[in-house]
Amino acid sequence: MADYLDQVEAYPTAPQVKPGEIAARLPASPPQRGESMDQIFADFQSVLLPGDDALAASELLRLLPGQLEPALVLAEMLTATLGAQCMLWQTSPAATELETRVLDWLRNIGLPEGFTGVIQDSASSAILCAILTARERATGWRVNEEGVGVGVGERLTVYCSTRPTRPRRRTSRSRAWAAGICADRRR
Repeated sequence: MADYLDQVEAYPTAPQVKPGEIAARLPASPPQRGESMDQIFADFQSVLLPGDDALAASELLRLLPGQLEPALVLAEMLTATLGAQCMLWQTSPAATELETRVLDWLRNIGLPEGFTGVIQDSASSAILCAILTARERATGWRVNEEGVGVGVGERLTVYCSTRPTRPRRRTSRSRAWAAGICADRRR
């Protein structure tokens, strides 16, 4: 991990493989016995790394500004070590209360006093939450209670920017679908 972070600017920012090439390099069936960590890391470097798009490379850091900050990598390692399921207070009181406190700190440095919410794990999750919240506010929470159907949520429209990256546009559209907004109501 440290070697990758030290050399990330040297990696290409677009995959250097064709679709299916990584899968072709992987065995068709699992190994009969566990492999050594040396073999696993050799496979990582020779099979998986060429298929990485190195979005964290310097010229693209403006898109994903903190993704490979050493503190964030360490935080991910600590979370993985704990096996934390950071979904609810019941599944991780520590994560929930830390998240709440961090949001308190953010209010202290400029977010509005009445600001509440949660920290999402990805832009995709944030888009889904925003679409679901907007849907519920627009229908007086009826879709949550009654489901999407005749008279409830049928007139909702989602507008997606033509300016974001293609994955973000796809994400917005797929999240709209997950929220029950029909294809002909997505713009």
